[in-house]
Amino acid sequence: MQIGVIADTHSKMRPEALEVLKGSDLILHAGDVGRDEVLDALEAIAPVVAIRGNIDKTGRAANLPDVQELEFLGHAFYLLHDVKTLDINPKGRYRVVIAGHSHKPRNEWIGDVLYFNPGGAGPRRFTLPITAGRLNVTEDRVAGEIIELTV
Repeated sequence: MQIGVIADTHSKMRPEALEVLKGSDLILHAGDVGRDEVLDALEAIAPVVAIRGNIDKTGRAANLPDVQELEFLGHAFYLLHDVKTLDINPKGRYRVVIAGHSHKPRNEWIGDVLYFNPGGAGPRRFTLPITAGRLNVTEDRVAGEIIELTV
């Protein structure tokens, strides 16, 4: 299963990000969606599961949940906007914790838990790269990949 992961679009849906997400079975958006057009563009590619970020105060994004607990091929996922607000110990409970907010890409295993941040796909923040991510999920494993967008 191929899962596209995006965050921090801040109303800017880059065509380069859409290209990276093509072929995804599902797309996860880790918050700070912005305008409804972002979700519309993603939904044209694959089903979308999204959560609300700190800027999501209007439109469809305002009604998104703060967190999502998901399961794919036997692996439990926890989706939230800011990993600093994680108030549970994911070890032994979740295989993957996905967060956005910082705009800093992260693809790091800590013990048996993958901490994954696709980085920011919207407006550039400071000198951080513009990125999106992919998760390849099989019954046996989860592998993350960060893709820098050429913009």
